[in-house]
Amino acid sequence: MAQPRIGIQLIIYGKRWQEDLAGVLREVAGAGYDGIECGDLAAYYPVEQISQLLAETGLQLVGVHAGFNNVADPSKLNASLDLVTALGGSYLVCSGVGQIQGIETYDQAAGVFNKAGEVCRERGVTFCYHNHAWEFEELGGEKGIHRLIARTDPALVQLCVDLYWVHIGGENPVSFVERYAERVGYYHVKDGAKGSFTELGRGTVDLPNALRAALRTNPDWLVYEQDRTDKEPAQSIMESRQYLRDTIGL
Repeated sequence: MAQPRIGIQLIIYGKRWQEDLAGVLREVAGAGYDGIECGDLAAYYPVEQISQLLAETGLQLVGVHAGFNNVADPSKLNASLDLVTALGGSYLVCSGVGQIQGIETYDQAAGVFNKAGEVCRERGVTFCYHNHAWEFEELGGEKGIHRLIARTDPALVQLCVDLYWVHIGGENPVSFVERYAERVGYYHVKDGAKGSFTELGRGTVDLPNALRAALRTNPDWLVYEQDRTDKEPAQSIMESRQYLRDTIGL
């Protein structure tokens, strides 16, 4: 069984990655990460420059994050896929389903995601849906996240399971991971407490058990994500990287 690689979402750097990508990537590589997940880097840098920086730092692109409207628009979808494929990434990850007007919104979003997933597959990329907490709210006696998963084609749509948001949404991350093990592409590993994001192991998520459950699904990536930090990002990413070494030996 191959061990997953450890990635990081660049969101922890705020806007710094827009101005100093080289410095950010050097910090990330120096802290021991294998890859990055990002937004639209191509809006700020030539693809050739991004590719060169990834090569210089030894980092890989895990995937590119795109919002619902970008995924629903064929031209924007293909632009995101251009970036993923040019940089050798594996995933296009989307969060959001548009304006929620009832449980039927998830049916409509599922149709969008199935179409996007088909385009992704044709281009050698895996489409993943990234959950937050609001998909776990009940609408007409059913939670949106379960409706969405049921209505999407497993061959076209996988999951980027955010363990923290599953917890905040009121479900046990271990149970959720076990239920949808066959649908998982990869994971966002996040922690938090009292409405604030924290370094891994400092919050309320039972990460040791959640991570062990995640490893049993054989993901290729575990991606650390911390939306904000009160510390210097370089310190936070080192602390969280060490937590993963200490907790799961990776």
